Amino acid sequence: MPPRTEKTTALRVAVLADSDTRWKWGALTARRLTTGDGGAPMPRAEISGLLLRGRATPTPRQLAEVGDVGIDTGRVREVTALEFLDTVREEEYDLVVLALVGGAVQAMLHGLAALRTEPRPVVVTGYVGVVYEKLADGLLLRHGADVVLANSRHDAERFRTVYEGVGADASAVTEAALPFLGGTPHTPEQGRDTVVFAAQPSVPASRADRTYLLRRLVEHARLHPHREVLLKLRSKPGEHTTHIEELPYQRLAERLPGGLPPNFRLVYGHMGEVLDRTDLLVTVSSTAALESLHRRIPTAVLTDLGVRETLGNHHFIGSGLLTSWDHLDGGAHPRPDAAWLAGQGVAADGTYATAYDTARARVTALLAQDRLPDLAPYYTPATAPGYLPGILARHHLAPDGHPLPGAAAPREAGRVRGAVREAVRDAARGAYRHGVQRVAPVIRRMGEL
Repeated sequence: MPPRTEKTTALRVAVLADSDTRWKWGALTARRLTTGDGGAPMPRAEISGLLLRGRATPTPRQLAEVGDVGIDTGRVREVTALEFLDTVREEEYDLVVLALVGGAVQAMLHGLAALRTEPRPVVVTGYVGVVYEKLADGLLLRHGADVVLANSRHDAERFRTVYEGVGADASAVTEAALPFLGGTPHTPEQGRDTVVFAAQPSVPASRADRTYLLRRLVEHARLHPHREVLLKLRSKPGEHTTHIEELPYQRLAERLPGGLPPNFRLVYGHMGEVLDRTDLLVTVSSTAALESLHRRIPTAVLTDLGVRETLGNHHFIGSGLLTSWDHLDGGAHPRPDAAWLAGQGVAADGTYATAYDTARARVTALLAQDRLPDLAPYYTPATAPGYLPGILARHHLAPDGHPLPGAAAPREAGRVRGAVREAVRDAARGAYRHGVQRVAPVIRRMGEL
């Protein structure tokens, strides 16, 4: 069979994502890997969007707010893990981008390996943002992909150290950058003074800490009535993102004593559009900080709740960005450390245009091979017999990567039950969200009595 890069037809690409943020990362990564690099151009790519059904499956509104990723959201469909594997078998994709949580990546790698399709697709995976927790766990669950993208030189070094430290092949680790960096560099405008706090669904986690941050943000608005102070929210109550949000800021704002000042607003939408009018970005540890820094927007990472691994702001040690609300209230603007920026893939110096050259070249070389080696994840029934089977079973796969007995329903029966399953799924998702956002906090408070 001739190398796939010699085909006259389009390169067939599938992106499988399990949340709004990972959809954004996966779709834009697929585009950056298939746009050509000024040398020998890659074939035109046809990118299919697939959403792995689960608690964080994005709603149409969330998909729309991700922004333009080059894929018509009307052509994006939900699938189960087994339906995805069936689709890969039937569609004969050249490239698959797994934009999933670590356990789901591992399950798909074993499922794809069990398909034994020839030729098999090139498999790419990575992280949607800053890797500040579960480094070893997340990386080993992603091991086995042909390309494991690192968003910076710093991450690439850490990834290789983990793989080599357990005796796993580290050659798949490939340095790139966050695919959604971009936008117009910050330019101050006469009469505009906008402060944006980039909220995170699960950081911090407690009601007291989230209420504290909201209160300080509102107090900042009152102290500076000439400023427009925006609370940028990831989701509306009832929606889920990459992480569970048990205590939405919208609910906390409703209960805040004294109400909200006129220069304070809650906003949604595409982060890039919000950054277009931002003069100071404040966060605890959101990846939005890297988007802001890339555009040379003054950026602050809060230390009010400590510098702690559970918050993720320890990632910004050495950045020059760590500060507190007290300092911001007094007019301070942190100045980023140039060496730290260079190691984090922010590329505010203009080198971002070439950030994906190495990854693109690697994918092109893999596509040109007549036959790719079998996918070989580090975790197998022999290396992790007490861990791997449970991960695969959550996606209805046996330890060998094949569907569990009875898990693969006949295709026609599946079509007949489609409407019923959709209704049941929506009801179950609503009940789950109610439990997370209403019942669970009450139970926790009772346990603290």
